[in-house]
Amino acid sequence: MSLQQNNARNPLASMRHRGAGNPGRIEKSRNPKEALRRLLGYLAPFRIKLVTVSLLVIIYTALGLAGPYLIGVAIDQFIAAKNVAGLEKIALLMLLVYLFFNLFQLIAGWIMASLSQTALKQLSGDLFAHIQTLPVSYFDRNPSGGLMSRLTNDIDAINQAVSQNVTSLIASVLSLAGVLVVMFLLDAWLALASLLVIPLMIWFTRFVARYTRKGFRELQKQLGEMNSVTEEAISGLKVIKAFRRQAEVIERFRIHNDGVFKAAVEANSYALLLMPLTNVLGNLFVIVIAGFGGWLALKDLVSVGVIATFIIYGQNLVQPLRQLANMYNAIQAALAGSERIFEILDIPSEFVAPSESGPPEKAGTIRFDQVSFAYDEGTPVVRNMTFTAEAGKTIALVGPTGAGKTTIINLLTRFYELQSGSITIDGTDIRRIGKEALRRKLGLVLQDTFLFSGTVLENIRFGQLNATDDECIRAAELAEADPFIRLLPQGYNTVLSERAGNLSQGQRQLLAITRVILLNPDILILDEATSSIDTRTELRIQKALLRLMAGRTSFVIVHRLSTIRDADLVLVIDNGTIVEQGTHQELLEHQGVYFNLYMSQFKGVAI
Repeated sequence: MSLQQNNARNPLASMRHRGAGNPGRIEKSRNPKEALRRLLGYLAPFRIKLVTVSLLVIIYTALGLAGPYLIGVAIDQFIAAKNVAGLEKIALLMLLVYLFFNLFQLIAGWIMASLSQTALKQLSGDLFAHIQTLPVSYFDRNPSGGLMSRLTNDIDAINQAVSQNVTSLIASVLSLAGVLVVMFLLDAWLALASLLVIPLMIWFTRFVARYTRKGFRELQKQLGEMNSVTEEAISGLKVIKAFRRQAEVIERFRIHNDGVFKAAVEANSYALLLMPLTNVLGNLFVIVIAGFGGWLALKDLVSVGVIATFIIYGQNLVQPLRQLANMYNAIQAALAGSERIFEILDIPSEFVAPSESGPPEKAGTIRFDQVSFAYDEGTPVVRNMTFTAEAGKTIALVGPTGAGKTTIINLLTRFYELQSGSITIDGTDIRRIGKEALRRKLGLVLQDTFLFSGTVLENIRFGQLNATDDECIRAAELAEADPFIRLLPQGYNTVLSERAGNLSQGQRQLLAITRVILLNPDILILDEATSSIDTRTELRIQKALLRLMAGRTSFVIVHRLSTIRDADLVLVIDNGTIVEQGTHQELLEHQGVYFNLYMSQFKGVAI
């Protein structure tokens, strides 16, 4: 009988959980020593608890070895001699050994789970906080799915290895070594006979484990494909319904679901094969010990109690080998996950700049001087651009899609760092201004409105957390958002769904404008802020925007040219350069590029 519990986790459950994050392969760490060193750094504050766990593991492993030995003693000294009193005492001692074995094992597991969860909480918190400091350019090159995988799958892989497998690994190694040592101490000939079976156990374990990994690699691949189909079907549900393709999508899912089923059956067939094979080998061990030990007993070279002890130890040899095979992949996955997490943590934060200072108390004049920028080297988006936005003036940026209008805003907000030239606010280069301090002076209403899960009030208050309810409502009134908000089921306390899917695009933009009005920034940036608002609402909101822009330096990006008649300066951007500039009326009189754009929109004629 075996005193150790099988703590190996369910391979199918694990692969189903992580299938989408790493389809097609079980990844190994490229630098396991460095990954382990940094991971241990998160466990370093818990040295005392780790030492305590190690001592408990040593103690309950020793107790596990003592149990079979006491059985042999009971057979040889008390059962054979029919000593009932002695048998009662050793039975009580065995009961205490078993109780303390399980008690110490339980305490060690609880302490390890507690400290591992605390360390992982710190690690995941550090990762999430660091992601918030990464530059926008990083997210252009790296899909959000990869970051989500690090926050979920990789953290879970580390959790599985640390909380469940550390104590099992130590106990398995100690148990394996302890059993061999005790067996040789009891009888060297029987121990040598036992070693004949161990190589077979190791070979069969490795053989089955290799095919099990192959099966689960295929299962991961199938799960990844099925999850992709599921995600597409949910995200594109409106399109699927509009084009009446439900049957095709269901059939596609069924095919991939069948693939998962077949891969799971094959993978688990191999996984389930390990236990009966090790049981067979365990029985072979019993046969060898019983046969050879029986011959030695007949020769009076060994006692019956020693043979019984060897048989129990033989069973205990199987368990550590099985656990070590199961833990190998978990440990590899944890080290690989650690590397991916530390890769993110090693990316420099965009807020690291000790020489940065704050912007002027009241931000005013903004100047672009010979500014050039390219997202990809060799493909400039802005070329030697120079212009001045006077304090309190409204600057309109117009031009075809891809001309570089939004890039100008990205450079002003320092979402991206310019590559040549300079941008100054009241004479101070923005590269000398801290990004957080700079962005406190900016109010943005972007073309792609993003609202968060939460109430309407919470979304309005997002940029000004100490604002009162009355201030939020006043801002909504100025933005013409108050009427539709009051028609919502719970008014301002209505909870918005994910990405505010229960609002129209126009309503979402009205809330975004409300959020900026409440912020009361020095510099206002409107990137197609009214593009999804109907003409009647747009006329009302123009008055609110004009009141908001009064006294503020404002940048307005528009395609609907009727909205910029009152702009102080219109910059016509094409291919990253300013091709025309002036007021709305001046540009119309000039009859150049702007005139053609304007006439094509309102007259249907280009001159």
